[in-house]
Amino acid sequence: MKYSFLILLISLAFTGCKKTDNKNSSDAKSGATVLANVIHYPQEKHLKNIKQLTFGGDNAEAYWSFDNTKLVFQSNNKKWGLNCDQIFTMDASKPLDSTEIPQQISTGFGRTTCSYFLPGDSTIIYASTHLASKDCPPVPKKEDYGNKYIWPVYKGYDIFIADTNGKQLKQLTFKDGYDAEPTVSPKGDKIVFTSTRTGDLELFTMNIDGSNVKQVTHELGYDGGAFFSPDGTKLLFRSSRPKTEIEIKEYKKLLAQGLVQPTNMELYICNVDGSNLKKITNLGNANWAPFFHPSGKKIIFSSNHKTNHSFNLFMINVDGTGLEQITYDAVFDAFPMFSPDGKKLVFSSNRNNYGTHDTNLFVADWVE
Repeated sequence: MKYSFLILLISLAFTGCKKTDNKNSSDAKSGATVLANVIHYPQEKHLKNIKQLTFGGDNAEAYWSFDNTKLVFQSNNKKWGLNCDQIFTMDASKPLDSTEIPQQISTGFGRTTCSYFLPGDSTIIYASTHLASKDCPPVPKKEDYGNKYIWPVYKGYDIFIADTNGKQLKQLTFKDGYDAEPTVSPKGDKIVFTSTRTGDLELFTMNIDGSNVKQVTHELGYDGGAFFSPDGTKLLFRSSRPKTEIEIKEYKKLLAQGLVQPTNMELYICNVDGSNLKKITNLGNANWAPFFHPSGKKIIFSSNHKTNHSFNLFMINVDGTGLEQITYDAVFDAFPMFSPDGKKLVFSSNRNNYGTHDTNLFVADWVE
């Protein structure tokens, strides 16, 4: 799913005026303190040696290579000549300088999202609308939908493979409608993705070469943002499941227009084949961007359930117990991913943006 749209709206809603170095300001809605040029809040005991990697634009969904050294991510940084998101790679240990444009992986046309390294780290999977149109697809206006918060589900999205030099190698999906949000099993054998090929937003798996497509979820609602467990046997995802007659009617109406309203989402876990489905959270508001802790026993995710005004990272046991807050930014922290060796955490945040709308990538040493 196109998450930069969410980031932008959150930034517009919660960032204040431009701040100066070493001065604090208060977020009027949440009561949280925004530290002007601090990237590590004192309460963040699980994070150490936080380093900012990008500077400007919306940079999000950064995911590790299998060898723990590189990141693949999406950005709409206008300084790089972008009008909407494209896919890039970078060294995970070295921040980009102000003049550096990282290696581009996508074609430069259409809009892209949800990239991920494939086994061997020489190829990357990602979703793109470039075959539907070379132009950036239009972003829906909230005022046209009663000022409701909505996400576009572009039917032009398909899933592609490119090498780390940006050479386009293969198209994996060909069905009409939305095919996006691919991630790869740590075992290197499967890809999970979200598709509208059944008329609803469901999870599917396929082999690395695109063969053997199997449907995983079957219940009405938006199932997406899925990741495999460290042992490759389970799937973790977020879902908005309409229950009442009014909710179902609204969901179907928006989906027919290529839209979803993700204001209420909870986390679920199941076996790779969809069996043994369990709901993990029941927190209310939006709980999303989940990822397994290297132990496979805990989950880190982003949520606004606590304040309703800001998104932070939380951790919870796979059985839904032991909720713990991990980050404390007053605006937005999301897209956490542990490095395969479990030593580092990468995430996206509005921290240290001096009141702009920028969302940047941060990496930290993980402390148990």
